[in-house]
Amino acid sequence: MNIQAPAIHRPRSRVAVIGAGPGGLAAAMQLAAAGARVTLYEKDSVVGGRTRVLTTPEGYRFDLGPTFFLYPRILAEIFEACGTRLEDEIELIRLDPLYRLIFEGEPRVTIDATADMTRMAAEIGKLCPHDARNLGRFMAENRAKLEKFRPVLERAFHSKADLLGIDMLKALRLMRPYRSVDADLGAHFNDPRVRLAFSFQTKYLGMSPFRCPSLFTILSFLEYEHGVFHPRGGCGEVSVAMARVAERLGVEIKLSTPIDSIAFEGRRAVGVEIGGTRHAADAVVINGDFAHAVPKLIPNAVRRHWTDKRIAKARYSCSTFMLYLGVEGTFPQLAHHSILLSEDYKRNIAEIEGGIIPDQPSVYVQNPVVTDATMAPPGHSAIYVLVPVPNLRHGADWSAEAPRYRALAISRLKALGIPDIEQRIRYEHNVTPQMWLDDYAIGYGATFNLSHDLRQMLCFRPGNRFADAEGVYLVGGGTHPGSGLPVIYEGARITAGLVGQDLGLGVTSPALAG
Repeated sequence: MNIQAPAIHRPRSRVAVIGAGPGGLAAAMQLAAAGARVTLYEKDSVVGGRTRVLTTPEGYRFDLGPTFFLYPRILAEIFEACGTRLEDEIELIRLDPLYRLIFEGEPRVTIDATADMTRMAAEIGKLCPHDARNLGRFMAENRAKLEKFRPVLERAFHSKADLLGIDMLKALRLMRPYRSVDADLGAHFNDPRVRLAFSFQTKYLGMSPFRCPSLFTILSFLEYEHGVFHPRGGCGEVSVAMARVAERLGVEIKLSTPIDSIAFEGRRAVGVEIGGTRHAADAVVINGDFAHAVPKLIPNAVRRHWTDKRIAKARYSCSTFMLYLGVEGTFPQLAHHSILLSEDYKRNIAEIEGGIIPDQPSVYVQNPVVTDATMAPPGHSAIYVLVPVPNLRHGADWSAEAPRYRALAISRLKALGIPDIEQRIRYEHNVTPQMWLDDYAIGYGATFNLSHDLRQMLCFRPGNRFADAEGVYLVGGGTHPGSGLPVIYEGARITAGLVGQDLGLGVTSPALAG
């Protein structure tokens, strides 16, 4: 007689994810799809972190942080792995032009950046006809660079030995780590304004194109090759869609639930502490801002490498001064995205790096109603203004600076063709570097996290599997691969893969290194 052994049912692994920003949402989705019992804790009353929409009773909608969507392939693959399609959950509108660039000085020149290479060459020709002929060469080189470097961005880094991987050796020739973005662009473009048109994107990392490693010329390439998108309703709607999918997969999302600390037994995380109660977990994923969250959640005595002292001495991105303006009237003369580039851009950047608040700053302005009427009441506009400024390491008193800088930012809008905006404002909100720290828990008010210099990239950045404590994982702009939505989503895929690997789940990741 054959007696069949009773089936052994393993309990589902429990994963606590701290923070419902883009990385936390993406990690929670994938881990739940792989069979984990996931609880997602968020201190605020809404999901999204900085990728959320601010709504007002008057009907204005503003993205708090990111205002456009780039390289949707990664998130589309995550949605597909979770049993749905990105295009079924959110409408992405491809923009043309991608943005408008206004170069101050004499003569003042405006170009509309477009993915149509024939038109783009004509736009560059306004600045330098010679450089227009090199556009195709720039695109071809960066197409190859991205292809070579993609495997590096898709895997984890645990130690310096990982720098010797085959993928790194193949990519090294095109990385040119000894060059800055601006210097690398010099191989293609002579005119500094043309180089700026293809390098201001380093601001997405909070860095200067004159210091940022040359790898990041791929940022502008991604825009031209793969498009710039506006999610209908704002970028925060992507976060809402991710939360919706996560809940369908069984993720329990607990809003307005700040975590006091991670619970440890020795060096192993065993759960999270909330109001004196321990909630057990087999793994803990931190999606909070690294410089702010890690010292709060993990005792300094547990951390061998990323101690309080090292975190305090690390290098951080710039901050931003923000204005969110609900304005009566519409402005068809403004593009969806406009960047006003100050005449002495290099000096502007040097001032920010030196802790000086610029008096003639470059300014980014979003005017989304030209694409999406849902962003403001009929006949009104939701104007978003971002001005790069120093982070809080430099000690500015923003309670005193804010009124002056608000007036300066408003005056800069006049250079974009809105001379009478002041009397049209019906709603206003601003965010200073101090408010990024106090209200949004961003360490040092450094909006773009840890700086992306060579000594804080790859294995030198905090790891997705946090080596200082067992059972703790990181996701978000402060860990590998870095900042920016598509990169954070890729990081979430790496992190979920590592958690799944350690817990015996079936999470797939393009290139896991164990």
